[in-house]
Amino acid sequence: MTVFLPLNSKPEDPQGNNSRATYPAPTLAQLTKDAHDIIGRYPHPRSALLPLLHLVQSEDGYLTDAGIDFCSAQLGLTGAEVTAVATFYSMYRRTPTGEYLVGVCTNTLCAIMGGDAILDSLQEHLGVHAGETTEDGRVTLEHVECNAACDYAPVVMVNWEFFDNQTPSSARELVDALRAGEEVTPSRGAALCSFKQTARILAGVETGRADTSVAGPPTLAGLRVAHQKGMAARGLEGED
Repeated sequence: MTVFLPLNSKPEDPQGNNSRATYPAPTLAQLTKDAHDIIGRYPHPRSALLPLLHLVQSEDGYLTDAGIDFCSAQLGLTGAEVTAVATFYSMYRRTPTGEYLVGVCTNTLCAIMGGDAILDSLQEHLGVHAGETTEDGRVTLEHVECNAACDYAPVVMVNWEFFDNQTPSSARELVDALRAGEEVTPSRGAALCSFKQTARILAGVETGRADTSVAGPPTLAGLRVAHQKGMAARGLEGED
């Protein structure tokens, strides 16, 4: 017996944004050139999906219908396959994003150390809720999952660069500086750039930023204790 299940129409994009449906010819030509270079680095074209999603995200600051269709055409995938990946990873945005994506870690350790208070403070200070963008388009605020920086909790990330040991007041000063166009230096890692430029770097089509970060005292605390107590991982005794 055949059973037909009626399906509802495709839901609208969150926040009712007008998603770009197509790219202008010059933009499409440049994206195609960049995509060709990216795909050539992989033994199987579909393996290039993640960097290609960053590439199209760099064009509009989020993934549009045009971006999904472009990735599908380049890799021979269906729109559903591309969308399934795009919606799984939180680094891919489905709504317009400001010049600076400010993420407050609210996972357990950061929350205990003040992450929740920082997020509440920024929401009130900026007049937006998590997931929203300020009226000037400069800052999109969100809460983020653990970024493996628990040794510097609570942590705020701006376009995926670390700002360690934050407080509500220091976080407010940070977003004020971003909105004023002042130069802001991350606690470690590479120099800060715009969200779209960050996406091009993650796509692998733009380089040149030096990451000079090194492991700091909080990161090495456990290693110091292990050395003091003569501890070593099993199977590594006597090895350099």
